[in-house]
Amino acid sequence: MNGIKRKVFYSFHFDNDVFRVQQVRNMGVIEGNEPTTPNNWEQIRRTAGGVERWINDNMQGKTCAIVLIGMETAQRPWVQYEIKKAWKDGKGLFGINVHNLKCPKMGICRKGPNPFDGTKFTKANGQIYVPKTYDPSASDAYGDINRNLSTWIERAIADAM
Repeated sequence: MNGIKRKVFYSFHFDNDVFRVQQVRNMGVIEGNEPTTPNNWEQIRRTAGGVERWINDNMQGKTCAIVLIGMETAQRPWVQYEIKKAWKDGKGLFGINVHNLKCPKMGICRKGPNPFDGTKFTKANGQIYVPKTYDPSASDAYGDINRNLSTWIERAIADAM
């Protein structure tokens, strides 16, 4: 990757996983979209078309979308929107199970279902693609993600082509 930090978009379930997501963001391996505060998010949600516009604006200029998968991530409608938009826009796309990252409020949680299941991803050449999901080690989830994140991003970008 030549020391260049890729710009990525994080997709996740805010209420359940924001503290786990912050751990990934704070690794400093990549440039991710900045989190919005709960108050700003409420204002975005109340504005007509606000969430979709926020997603579209924040996904611009990113090379990859990373779905940080917690217990309920797969069921979130906006996560599904982000997945489909990232694929349609030709961005790298993959998931990381974050259930073993400790949250100060909730500890660890159960592994959630794969948010890519049920969506068909077809490349321009007609080949079916299945975005990879990574399941970091239960004993060192943080270290596993930190050591591999750049490689996973580059692999996803290459796979999307």
